[in-house]
Amino acid sequence: MIRWLVDLLMFFFPVNCLVCGKSLGSPYEVLCLGCEFRMPRTGFRDDPENPVSMLFWGRIPVVCGTSLFRFEKGSPYQILLHELKYRGNRKSGIYLGRLLGHELKQTSYSTCEMIIPVPLHKKRYRERGYNQSELIGRGLSEVLGIPMATNVLVRSTQHDSQTSMGRLARFENVSGNFSISPHSPDISGMKVLLIDDVVTTGATLEACCSELLDNFCCQVYIATVSCA
Repeated sequence: MIRWLVDLLMFFFPVNCLVCGKSLGSPYEVLCLGCEFRMPRTGFRDDPENPVSMLFWGRIPVVCGTSLFRFEKGSPYQILLHELKYRGNRKSGIYLGRLLGHELKQTSYSTCEMIIPVPLHKKRYRERGYNQSELIGRGLSEVLGIPMATNVLVRSTQHDSQTSMGRLARFENVSGNFSISPHSPDISGMKVLLIDDVVTTGATLEACCSELLDNFCCQVYIATVSCA
């Protein structure tokens, strides 16, 4: 009965691969197997000296950092993040979180005890209707079996667009924007996995890490879907 309903739904509302446009067999899929296989993955997960980890060297004492795939200019895979952030495609976020989770299985990231998504300002949350980092966290949590906490960090200020900013300007733009929620659990002594959709200069993640490390004696790992 359920299969029949799914087939009927797919007949009237077909689902296509976001990258190549090929018809998909399930409303829950986002990419076809071929496009998923060809995704430009970083392979950073087992390299403690990878470019994402190195972004934070001398800035903030994170254990290590990683990203699922490279955000390359002109790449057809850009549409995954565009759909997630600007077109309300929540399914894309959960899907990417699951892919990231499978990538991090059997690594030190899987020993973390809590997933913490980078928060959105409440005004931006109302405009978008969701936090893309939380959706990624949901998929990641499903695969790794690590609980996610959305009540640890809060964003007190909505910063300006950072697209054209350099590293220093980005850091100044987000510095002081984050704080610990009064409802946060005590995460002292825990390994936590801080997640976001994209890392460029690392300014936003650095500001979040600073708050976590200034308030709790914890170890912070970083993972993002993409790195630019």
